[in-house]
Amino acid sequence: MRRLLRRPNHGKAPGTVRLPVRGMGRLAASLGRARAAVAPRRKTFYAILTAGIVIFCLAVWPFTKAHLQAVAVLREVAGQPVPSIARQLTVRVTTEDFSFPVESSAGQQQVRARLYVPENSPHAPALVILHGVHHLGIDEPRLMGFAAAMASCGIRVLTPELPDIKDYHVSQDSVRTIGESAKWFAARTGGPVGVMGLSFSGGLALVAAADPLYHPDFKFVFAVGSQDSMNRVSQYYRTNSDIRPDGTIEVLPAHEYGPLVLEYEYLEDFVPWRDLGPVRSVLRAHLYEDKEAEADASQVLNETQKRETLELMDANSPQTRAKIAAAIARHSTELAGLSPRGRLRTLSTPVYLLHGEGDNIIPSAETLWMASELQSEDLKAMLVSPVLSHLDLDEPKPGVMDQWRLIHFFALIMRAAGSK
Repeated sequence: MRRLLRRPNHGKAPGTVRLPVRGMGRLAASLGRARAAVAPRRKTFYAILTAGIVIFCLAVWPFTKAHLQAVAVLREVAGQPVPSIARQLTVRVTTEDFSFPVESSAGQQQVRARLYVPENSPHAPALVILHGVHHLGIDEPRLMGFAAAMASCGIRVLTPELPDIKDYHVSQDSVRTIGESAKWFAARTGGPVGVMGLSFSGGLALVAAADPLYHPDFKFVFAVGSQDSMNRVSQYYRTNSDIRPDGTIEVLPAHEYGPLVLEYEYLEDFVPWRDLGPVRSVLRAHLYEDKEAEADASQVLNETQKRETLELMDANSPQTRAKIAAAIARHSTELAGLSPRGRLRTLSTPVYLLHGEGDNIIPSAETLWMASELQSEDLKAMLVSPVLSHLDLDEPKPGVMDQWRLIHFFALIMRAAGSK
């Protein structure tokens, strides 16, 4: 048989091939050239990757910053600790009290106001915040805290005092004062200003924004817990129900505060003229939450006036409900003049709407009505939140998603207010 002879390995591992020295040099040179060709491409790749990361961070930072500022504002207003990462985005705030002239139905008058300015930012974007129906006006602690929190995020905030609103009157004079305040602040800051209205002031701000005289001075309107139709809200005080745009009914017992404001506004429709003074003193003290003054005013009432006052305090009594219905019918034109309803389809001003789901002073159905009447390009955001009641963040255990929706909504406001 033929034998196959194997070449000895001389100690080399099986299967290895020994290349000549000259061949190894050529291989090393080829690998070097390949590495030299790849190196620039790798540097270019990492440069592009780094640039992409930087661009992404820059792109998302405004979004992130606005949300952190929203957290800072909401936690501050709720009296809760502000996370350090959010607090680092806030600055100190200085305040200035002054007055400025506006035109009213009684002629020129001085409007008391307070300006909140972020430290080292005298030309920061401008925002007007309007107080709700409250006897403390611009000195109401919640308003002051909110204005300071917004200013700490780099926004100049003006809080003008609305004399009629302060004395529980929702009136055309307040619409004029709102418009004049926006006009004055816009002239001072060099451009249209954002306007935020709380409670009835939010609806009046929308009425002012629809006025051609003031429209150019409004950058946007942010209405919180506000009315669309004063007629409909007044009926709610009588029936404890408000119809929604989809035809369903929102049933919620009205807080006594609502009908009392209506009765106080049109007191001559509820008691004889000879009893107006004494009964008004009791109602005013009650609305002002001054128990001592209310007790003193009640002591001078005669028996008839005491009965009239007790009836007014009970908005569910048949007599009071009948008088509320009569007052609404008598003042329907005036109430329409204090309502955004009928003006919103042609407003052409950006609008943000926020309402508490459990609001029993101005029901949340009102915000749904406003949203349904606004053009889609004008309604920038709308939220009905269970975290809110009327103007308070008082939900004891809000859900995570409900908290996030409110934070995101306020982040939109921060961006709108912070833009020039």
